[in-house]
Amino acid sequence: MSHRTSSFPLSSVRLLDSQFKKAQEVDMRYLLSLDPDRLFAPFRREAGLPPAAASYGGWEAEGLDGHIGGHYLSACSQLFAATGEPLVRERLDQAMDILSQCQSAAGSGYLGGVPGGLKLGEELAAGHVDADLFTLNGRWVPLYNLHKTFAGLLDAYTYAGVGRALPMLTALADWWLGISAGLGDETFEEILHSEFGGLNDTFAALHEMTGKDEYLREARRFSHRAILDPLAGGRDELDGLHANTQIPKVVGYARLAAATGDEQLARAADFFWDTVTGSRSVSIGGNSVREHFHPSRDFTPMVTDEQGPETCNTYNMLKLAKLRFERTGDPASIDFYERATYNHILSSQHPEMGGFVYFTPMRPGHYRVYSKAQESMWCCVGSGLENHARYGELIYSHTPDDLLVNLYVPSELDWAGRGVRVRLETDFPRSDTATLHITTAAPTEFALRLRRPGWAVDMEADVDGQPVAAASPSDGGPEIAIRRVWEGTTAVTVRLTAEVTAEALPDGSPWVSFSYGPVVLASRGGAEDVPAFEAADERMGHVASGPQAPPGPDSGGDSTQPGGRRRTP
Repeated sequence: MSHRTSSFPLSSVRLLDSQFKKAQEVDMRYLLSLDPDRLFAPFRREAGLPPAAASYGGWEAEGLDGHIGGHYLSACSQLFAATGEPLVRERLDQAMDILSQCQSAAGSGYLGGVPGGLKLGEELAAGHVDADLFTLNGRWVPLYNLHKTFAGLLDAYTYAGVGRALPMLTALADWWLGISAGLGDETFEEILHSEFGGLNDTFAALHEMTGKDEYLREARRFSHRAILDPLAGGRDELDGLHANTQIPKVVGYARLAAATGDEQLARAADFFWDTVTGSRSVSIGGNSVREHFHPSRDFTPMVTDEQGPETCNTYNMLKLAKLRFERTGDPASIDFYERATYNHILSSQHPEMGGFVYFTPMRPGHYRVYSKAQESMWCCVGSGLENHARYGELIYSHTPDDLLVNLYVPSELDWAGRGVRVRLETDFPRSDTATLHITTAAPTEFALRLRRPGWAVDMEADVDGQPVAAASPSDGGPEIAIRRVWEGTTAVTVRLTAEVTAEALPDGSPWVSFSYGPVVLASRGGAEDVPAFEAADERMGHVASGPQAPPGPDSGGDSTQPGGRRRTP
């Protein structure tokens, strides 16, 4: 049996009442509070069009102009797919109208808010390259910024079915191809020293959609040999590297490997996955200190620093987990996805006001700060807008003959191709029981494969009250598989037994987190000595730079609560 599985379109899944649906609704309110005219003001400026509104401030006026606009396109597209909310679609169409005007005015296919973006293209085409990690020809990560526009257009087409997004995207891609065509490999590799987001991922996706070989060649050029070669050779040379510069590159390796069967790319993606999840991540699924991979042999800075795991990192690690599961069927990738979703992503949004978190300190007793919608324009605001739209993307997946239940999140699935509907009801993790109501339009044979999480010490299931035996199918997945002809409505009940466990840090140092099942435990604390839980409108406002509590047993706190402080790392 093939390991490959396919995910359902986000539009096929609807969340039911739960903390995830609430987070999605809060996210939507935040997104709808943003003004598209302000978000896309940098695009109008770069296209030579008169302003319709003043640009937002913060990072949007400090050189990273327009990057939130790209994330906004993605978030609108994903939220519309996930909810069908007409107002979100109206905002998406409004944004696309603005971008269409900008691209037409530029006349070259270029589309972006990068300050001097067209001029940058001319400089690069002429072979003028001055690249550092966070700058390229004096501009703040312009290719990273541009990737957000690429990704936003791609998501508008794939998630929301916006037909005009594809020709706009290919026009932008062809503009870039005109720049890179005359660049030798050595010069191109020099450009890649500067952060460029997931442009290899986007060009790989474009190749899959269009079949054009030039997009595949460009995806390979963006593979960045300085990172790819050590990973493919099984060498961990990540110490000191900016973490979220590397993770999107590996997402691209994984997509290319799945599309082409390239073994070197697959080895690189697999080694990176094993290394980061096995020896560089903490209990909540996050990684990095001060945005960089610290030495894996010493997690001291992870415990002491207020700039702990960055939300953007986990946003991209979830993309990698999804691709890995689809390609290999590795159950550990779902275990990671579940833990990171419950503990890092879900808690990274304020449950009422909707602000987003940049750093989640693992320092005991410290706190976090949340963004303000009209002020904070950090990268983790952009990815945060997307995070809470995508909760439905991996609850279920399928093969031609099997339906996989991967996550026990209250939801409804419409498997239209087989005439099957599923309603999953549970209060997990507060309850150990989940019930699936499976309804078929006509008698239909398939195997229902119920994931047994790595944390479950026991698992039971019954069909309409009749127990079924646990079974491991021929592909070796740890699960209960129920193959039958499904007819009418059938109730399947799953019981998962969890226990409290202690998890040490990967370096073996004497700090532990306590978890119940996939959920990392913490205790609620107060606001003593905390200057504010909302971020200040300043360059480093995303850092919780207030007083640090001594990292001892009395430091108390709960990072999952607004205004909470964490007791255990």
